[in-house]
Amino acid sequence: MKKITIAIDGHSSCGKSTMAKDLAREIGYIYIDSGAMYRACTLFCMQHNLVLADGSIDTKTLEPLMPQIHVSFQLNPETGRPETYLNGINVERDIRTMEVSSHVSPVAAIPFVRKAMTQQQQQMGIEGGIVMDGRDIGTAVFPHAEMKVFVTASDEVRAQRRYDELVAKGEPADFDAVLQNLRERDHIDSTRAVAPLRQAEDALVLDNSHLTIEEQKQWLIEQFHRLTD
Repeated sequence: MKKITIAIDGHSSCGKSTMAKDLAREIGYIYIDSGAMYRACTLFCMQHNLVLADGSIDTKTLEPLMPQIHVSFQLNPETGRPETYLNGINVERDIRTMEVSSHVSPVAAIPFVRKAMTQQQQQMGIEGGIVMDGRDIGTAVFPHAEMKVFVTASDEVRAQRRYDELVAKGEPADFDAVLQNLRERDHIDSTRAVAPLRQAEDALVLDNSHLTIEEQKQWLIEQFHRLTD
């Protein structure tokens, strides 16, 4: 059976990564977290003092450094889940902090950053058999993906999920700050000039505000078999 490309897009903290990872493991595909790639770029900017005092990015310095940014994924043998590497260094925990979250959308909105990451993503998916989640996978990265899903949930539900995730990791968290950050990211992601967050015309819509992880997993598997059987 020919392996297809699966693109899962949606707002931040709507559970895209969890469902994409579970689906990939269930059907034997490779999972690629495109959002982690932009977080890794953001971490690179922070490490090189390219985030300015007003929150903007020093794009003039960043652009010639882009060839130095290589993001890859390696499977953690203990958890069975892929982890993010920036230039060969595991940064999975570092990229999930609120500090990175607060700067990732401005970095991801930079045209030359998007171009570089899109090229890396397309190279990863050249053979098919992948599940990739992000903001523009079904519209810009893989517009011809055989299966596209657009995921959404209410602001409050998404903020609670993100808050619970931070608390579980022992990170400092404030629900109102998380909610504000989420809404700011939604606005930036949806209004940026290059590859904004939007639903592809041929995407299947999944509102998982009130679904369990098991329920959404079952829905995704049913859609996959409907397209491939």
